[in-house]
Amino acid sequence: MAKKSEYNAKDISVLKGLDPVRKRPGMYIGSTDSEGLHHLIWECVDNFIDEFMGGYGKEGTVILHAENKVEVNDDGRGIPVDKHKETGKPAVETVMTTLHAGAKFGSKAYQVSGGLHGVGISVVCALSEWMRVEVSRDGYKYHQEYKRGVATGKLKKGEKTNKTGTSITFQYDKEIFKDVSFNSKKILSHLRQQAYLTKGIKINFTDKREKLEKNYSFYFEGGISSYVKFLTRGIEPIHPNVFYCTGEKEGILIEAAFRYSQEYEIYEESFANNINTKEGGTHLTGFRVALTKTINNYAKREGLLKENDDNLKGEDIREGFTGIVSVKIQEPQFEGQTKAKLGNAEARSATEWLVSEHMVDFFERNPQDARAIINKCILSAKARKAARAVRDTVLRKGALEGLSLPGKLADCSTRKPEESELYIVEGESAGGSCKGARDRRFQAILPLKGKILNVERYRLNKILESKEVKALVIALGAAIDEDFDMEKLRYHRIIIMCDADSDGNHIKTLLLTLFFRYFRPLIEKGYLYIARPPLYKIQAGRRVEYAYMEEDKAEILEDIKSDSVDIQRYKGLGEMNPSQLWETTMNPENRMLLQVTIEDAKEADRVFDALMGQEVSLRKNFIKTHAKEVGNLDI
Repeated sequence: MAKKSEYNAKDISVLKGLDPVRKRPGMYIGSTDSEGLHHLIWECVDNFIDEFMGGYGKEGTVILHAENKVEVNDDGRGIPVDKHKETGKPAVETVMTTLHAGAKFGSKAYQVSGGLHGVGISVVCALSEWMRVEVSRDGYKYHQEYKRGVATGKLKKGEKTNKTGTSITFQYDKEIFKDVSFNSKKILSHLRQQAYLTKGIKINFTDKREKLEKNYSFYFEGGISSYVKFLTRGIEPIHPNVFYCTGEKEGILIEAAFRYSQEYEIYEESFANNINTKEGGTHLTGFRVALTKTINNYAKREGLLKENDDNLKGEDIREGFTGIVSVKIQEPQFEGQTKAKLGNAEARSATEWLVSEHMVDFFERNPQDARAIINKCILSAKARKAARAVRDTVLRKGALEGLSLPGKLADCSTRKPEESELYIVEGESAGGSCKGARDRRFQAILPLKGKILNVERYRLNKILESKEVKALVIALGAAIDEDFDMEKLRYHRIIIMCDADSDGNHIKTLLLTLFFRYFRPLIEKGYLYIARPPLYKIQAGRRVEYAYMEEDKAEILEDIKSDSVDIQRYKGLGEMNPSQLWETTMNPENRMLLQVTIEDAKEADRVFDALMGQEVSLRKNFIKTHAKEVGNLDI
């Protein structure tokens, strides 16, 4: 029995100032990985966006300096510098060093704001090993510096100025953020998005970390209508006019836009006070309800759907749909500090009413667009019903066969998903080698015959007619697409293992497309991997080394320094005997696995469309653009 420990008043810790942030940073910024690091910039950007939405300032700028320093400045009113009555410190110091201190709790300084808890900029201060704030207001410049959330000196009054605004420069704390750095592409994407969401603001970005300085500026008069056009660039639309509406209802400012394309995928984004609500919320629900009701009503009224026909479902109506909804609301009710979901009930009714009213008008003014959209939705409904019949057949077969495939799937003995691995390999030859090499206790092998169907070009009912896809669905045991159930997944490591040649890369791409389109939660959970078999076996006497990349080969040859070296180039997995395959590619202690991740789902979607879709010109342009970046076509 464990020895009982004392529990007294001395055991209660009281964290002061910004200590809670440094103690538990994940509670305030979500994580301390790349996402959390970039969240520091987003908090600073939110402040100048809030200023602009309040009617102050015209532009904001983000600058990446050397030594991990970031500068964010604007031409807003500038943070107040007069003494705060409760803290006895200048207001700017109070804002920077005190949690829940800000002008967004009921003050009339901000009518609409992304900041809710008043912890944003103080969190940045707490998690920075150094920070400097410069304020221009009341005819003077002021500045103050901080270290890990504590002011290192008093607020100082500087030279005169006729400008107003705030400039914040910080250097993140390497004790908190380890082995991460700022990604300019990620920052550009976020700033571009914010400029689309805030019509009329100019947002600049400069990267000064390299000798060749890079400068960008974003300014969009079209707002989210322009954003939808950007998201659907290079994709064939089924109607020329982008739907766009804006208006106010119940004190909520609402913007919505959408367009349909020939694609099958759905892409939706929702925002509340310019915060990307990645988990949706009431505003997105209202948008979807308006879309479904209006399209069904119009289709029945115009005779495109008969009175006794079933109504089109939401999934039918959103196939090929790219839509954005953005609301500005005075008292947003977010779930959590990272604001992933909006909970205001009034946002649903307001959004549904406004979008419905404007959609009716849009359809009346653009009857050809309306017919094209509804015909697309009707076709989607027919395909859904056909896919459901095929899907039910596949899943019933899987249940009857106990999720095993005699002659194909060589299953592992453990029934614990967290211990189990499934290797997906090409061809019977490689499959045979892998079966001989594996550890039967936790490694299962599923050989696929030839190249699977390119799922980018077909609907689900056609895809499920493929024997290879069907085999994979049954082996995974968790169904597919909308029926996919992570809880039923039989393996928590799915490993694609193909030959290191052009055919192998093509098969790998086809499988990645399948997983991205129909098993995406599996990727988001981090369960999908790509095996890295060696390219070369290098032998000098009894010494044997394996090179996984060209660079490895050069290093090994340099290290061996022998005139008598035998180099074998592996063209396929079948060329390796089971012991070699285990040693190099399947043994968890030695193997190299690349985890498949999705950082930007829409960009990934666009690349898959370009590389695997019907449109040849997209593929041609992609190859032209990236041809010079190719390092080795065999890898």
